[in-house]
Amino acid sequence: MTKARTLGELKASGPAASGAGRSVKEEMRENLLAKLDGGEELFPGIVGYDDSVVPQIVNAILSRHNFILLGLRGQAKSRILRSLVNFLDEEIPVIAGCEINDDPFQPICYACRRLVAEKGDATPIAWLPRERRFVEKLATPDVTIADILGDIDPIKAARGGLALSDELTIHYGLLPRANRGLFAINELPDLAAKIQVGLFNIMQEGDIQIKGYPVRLPLDVCLVFTANPEDYTARGKIITPLKDRIGSEVRTHYPLTREEGLRITRQEAMLHRDGAGKLEVPPFVAEVVEEIAFQARQNKKIDKRSGVSQRMPITCLENTVSNAERRARLAREDKVVPRIGDIYAAMTSLTGKFELEYEGEMRGADQVARDLIRDAIGSVFQERFGQANLQQVVQWFELGGSLKLPGDAASRELLQQFGKIQGLVEAAAALGVKPKDHPALVAAACEFILEGLYAHRKISRDEERGFYAEERPAPEPRPRDVPPRHRRSYQ
Repeated sequence: MTKARTLGELKASGPAASGAGRSVKEEMRENLLAKLDGGEELFPGIVGYDDSVVPQIVNAILSRHNFILLGLRGQAKSRILRSLVNFLDEEIPVIAGCEINDDPFQPICYACRRLVAEKGDATPIAWLPRERRFVEKLATPDVTIADILGDIDPIKAARGGLALSDELTIHYGLLPRANRGLFAINELPDLAAKIQVGLFNIMQEGDIQIKGYPVRLPLDVCLVFTANPEDYTARGKIITPLKDRIGSEVRTHYPLTREEGLRITRQEAMLHRDGAGKLEVPPFVAEVVEEIAFQARQNKKIDKRSGVSQRMPITCLENTVSNAERRARLAREDKVVPRIGDIYAAMTSLTGKFELEYEGEMRGADQVARDLIRDAIGSVFQERFGQANLQQVVQWFELGGSLKLPGDAASRELLQQFGKIQGLVEAAAALGVKPKDHPALVAAACEFILEGLYAHRKISRDEERGFYAEERPAPEPRPRDVPPRHRRSYQ
C-alpha cells in the first residue's frame, strides 16, 4: 500500500490508518494489550524482572501514567526506557518539516497551522518511525530551562525579519521535540530544582509555556524518568511537587539468583571473538565470576548505597577470557579455556566497580578485590564439592609438597605438575571433567580445586611458594601435660 504524501491522501486513508485522535499513552496501551494477547515477550533482553519490575511497568502503561524507575546503578533502567519504543506504532504521519512532529489533523505550532491554512489538502506529509519518537536527556546540573522547553531565537528573528514576539522565532527544546513520543530524563535528581518546576505543567495540565511567549503548546508526550534512590539525599533530590505528579514509581533490583546473573552476563559479555580459537568457559569459572558481584553486594567493606553494578561480572568475564586468549596464543594452544588465575589477572575490571567504606579504604581496593575473589571461589567450591573427601590432595601438601603455578604456563605443563598430586585429577570428575578431556579444561578444573581448598583454608598459598600445607599454630599445653615442677595450682 502506497503511503500518503499529502493531507488529502491521508484523509482518504481514514482516521484508523493514520492514527488520528489517539494520544501517545493510548497508543502504548493498545499496543501493549495486543502484545499481551499475542503472548509476545514485552522486554527482550531484560532478565530477572518477569515477576517483579515488568508487571509494575505494565500496570503503569495500562494506567496511562508517567513513571519513574528507581534503582542502583547497573540495573538496566536505561535499557528498559529505550525498549519502550516497542509499544509505539511502527510509524506515524507528521507534517513534513515540522520540528515538533505535528499531527496533520491537529497541528499545534503556529508554522504548521499557517501551512495547513495555506495549502489545505496539499499539505506535505512525512512518516516518522518509532525510533525517532524517543528523546532522551541525561540530567546534569548545567541543564537549563531553555534546553528542556525552548527559548527565543534572535538569529531566526533577524533572518526572517520577524518581531521577537512572533511565534516563528521560537527555538524548541527537547521536550517539544518529543511531541507525540517518549521523553526520558536519566538521573532526574541531578536536574536543578527550578528546572524540575518547569515540568509541572506538562505533567498535570498537558502543556508547556515557553519563556517570552504568551502561548501554550498542548503537547502529547509520555514522560519517563530514572533515578538512584540514594540521590534523594545525596547529590540532589526530586522535589516533592514533581514526585506527586509522577503516576507510578517502579523499583528495580539486582539479579536475585546467580543463575539470573549468569544469563545476563552471558548475554552482554563479548564472548564471540574472531581469531581467538575455540573458546570454552568452564561453568565453575563463570560461576565464580558471577559470585564475585554477589559477595561484593553483601561485603561490609563496600558501600551498599552506591551498589555494585551488573557491569562488574560482565567486564570481569571479558577480561578473564582475554587473559586466557593471550595465554593460549603464547602457548600455541588450539583452545581457549579460562582458569581461576585469569580471574585474578582481571582485577582491573573489579577495583573501579565499587566504592569502599572506611574499613575497606584502610585495607585497599586491590586487597578487597582479592578477598572477594577468594570468597566467591569458596562459595562455588562448597556447592560443587560439598562434603567430598579431598584428604588425599591435602595430605600431599601436608607431607611437604608445594606447587607454584606460573600464570602463563601451558596446560600440558600444568597437568604434569598436577599429576604428581594423588587424587587431584580424579577429583575433577565432580566438575564434569574427565582425565581424557582437553588438557586446558582438565588444568582449569585442577586449579579450581586447589584454589577452593585454599579458600577453605585447607592449604595455603602465596606469591613466592605457590600452594603449600596450611601452617597451623601448635596447641598450647594443657595443665596436665606440664611437668610437675612447672604446674600451677588452679584452686
